[in-house]
Amino acid sequence: MRQNISSGSPWEDKLGYCRAVKIGNTIEVSGTTCAGATMEEQTKGIIELVKKVLEENGSGLKDIVRSRIYTTDISQWETIGTVHGSYFKDIKPALVLVEVSKLIDPEIFVEIEFTAVLS
Repeated sequence: MRQNISSGSPWEDKLGYCRAVKIGNTIEVSGTTCAGATMEEQTKGIIELVKKVLEENGSGLKDIVRSRIYTTDISQWETIGTVHGSYFKDIKPALVLVEVSKLIDPEIFVEIEFTAVLS
């Protein structure tokens, strides 16, 4: 059974997506961004937002099996990685960290997608 998990953003209807989709014991979380002045603030904010969504839907960070990180500045990989590692050092999901030329807003430096499998 499919369950669409909405964030309530007006962009969801406009673009035809939702924050996450749960099918069976898998939750796929859409690319998530967060306002913040620094790469560290944005990365932490994204993970905290996703943590909340997962917890509200019977899951949690412990269930994340894959992180896909997109950044507009790969030279900041250690900053991003340190924040990611502070949440996932014991969970150790599969990971990709790649540089992209642009994200949807020039003030956004990082976007992350997650896959969680409920245990």
